[in-house]
Amino acid sequence: MSTAAKLDNCANCETPLSGHYCSHCGQEAVLHHASTREFLHEFIGHYVALEGKLWSSLRLLILKPGELTNEYIRGRRVRYVQPLRMYLTFSVLFFALLKLTGGGGTHGDSKLEGQTTAAKAVAPARVLADTVAAERDKLGKPPTPEDAAGKSAAKEALADMMSEMAAEDAKSEMRAAKAQESAATDAKAEGKENVDLNINEEYIDGKLTDWPLLRRQWHALNQLPPEEQVKVFKNGMSHYAPYAIFLLMPVFALLLKVLYLGSGRRFGEHMLFALHTNAFAFLTFSLILLAHFPLLQFALWCWLIGYLPWAMRRVYHSSRFGTFARWSVLMLAYMIALLFAVMISAGMGILSVGH
Repeated sequence: MSTAAKLDNCANCETPLSGHYCSHCGQEAVLHHASTREFLHEFIGHYVALEGKLWSSLRLLILKPGELTNEYIRGRRVRYVQPLRMYLTFSVLFFALLKLTGGGGTHGDSKLEGQTTAAKAVAPARVLADTVAAERDKLGKPPTPEDAAGKSAAKEALADMMSEMAAEDAKSEMRAAKAQESAATDAKAEGKENVDLNINEEYIDGKLTDWPLLRRQWHALNQLPPEEQVKVFKNGMSHYAPYAIFLLMPVFALLLKVLYLGSGRRFGEHMLFALHTNAFAFLTFSLILLAHFPLLQFALWCWLIGYLPWAMRRVYHSSRFGTFARWSVLMLAYMIALLFAVMISAGMGILSVGH
């Protein structure tokens, strides 16, 4: 049985209804109880864009750099996904994939260990050969020419094998000696670094006099072992970097505003361009993380590098030389800002010490 109810006035704003939707606020004229099907349809409609918004947006975003920005500036906005939603979706996707796929062990140690084990396993061959020869001598059977040739070949093979093993042992001893020398050098360097660190700690402690919370967290950080300190900074970068990079969007737009002074573009248009181009960057980085083929990764990197200047030329209509010059300045300035943002994000990890 249907639970839908046809209303005469909008339940939201009391405007008289004359169709399927309210002419004033846009709410549906037919109300029904919430259901799981409705929630799924709403999710698909908004985020997967069943009506084609997502696919048309992706087509322009990926294949025609800058055209999606031009479409939005022309006023054709309903048919495409909103710029901020697109940026947030792809940035969240990238950082989630980065966290899931981050890190990866190497197999060098296991390979070396396997080679060492194999070399050790070959050593008992000599004992086995000597035992067989002794048993044959006990039986009193004179060796045949074939036996003599086989024994000679076996001895030569064992001699070669032993020489190879001796060479490997010599290399192992050399590596061990170098490791000990490196450890001693590192210990001396660590002692020097500890002195420098103490000096830096005193300097930083003096600078944090007016910041009691940061000063307390800094002291707590110094009480941790070096491995835990590195972990604190990594966790801070992982947690705060997405927010810091998002806050760089106005910086990116401001740089464009300065580079294109006199173009007649408003700050909002530069911000729109920043959201679209950075959304494409996050999408491409996500594909690079998922791609396991070097050739595909190389193609994605090439498209990522060439995308921004192409989009700048299409949106701002500047010459090739002018576009390249502005792109170079933009990249240099933005990379510096991004480096500072990442450093600040890592430093924010200090606030989590002791919590």
